[in-house]
Amino acid sequence: MLVKEIMTELVACCTPDTKLQEVARMMVDADCGAIPVIADAESRRLIGIITDRDIVCRTIAKGKNPMDQPAKVYMSTDLLCVAPETDLDQCCAMMEERKVRRVPVLDANDRCCGILSQADIARHAPYRETVQVVKEVSQPA
Repeated sequence: MLVKEIMTELVACCTPDTKLQEVARMMVDADCGAIPVIADAESRRLIGIITDRDIVCRTIAKGKNPMDQPAKVYMSTDLLCVAPETDLDQCCAMMEERKVRRVPVLDANDRCCGILSQADIARHAPYRETVQVVKEVSQPA
């Protein structure tokens, strides 16, 4: 099975200057916990990702007001990314190794074309694969 067979396509993306309040609104609207950060809408070149956990742990928990803060201040940039043609077993192994729950999917031109999440794996992958990914990613670092 390939990543492209089960990934979520047409993901909501933001730019580095998108305010965290808008990012959070996008998460609610898309019912997701991560928003890829792209350089601009035209290129869709991935430069980071911001998660609901980033917003809570990097702003609110530190007493900072997230309302007017831009995504670029709190996004993660050391990303694991895969191509749509990546074998799912290989992708799951990388997710386990890096302890990540979501992986941006980039096309041949490095444009964000989707995201693969643990939820996608749980809905579509064999049970054994799902259990292994959830177990390994959830282990303390």
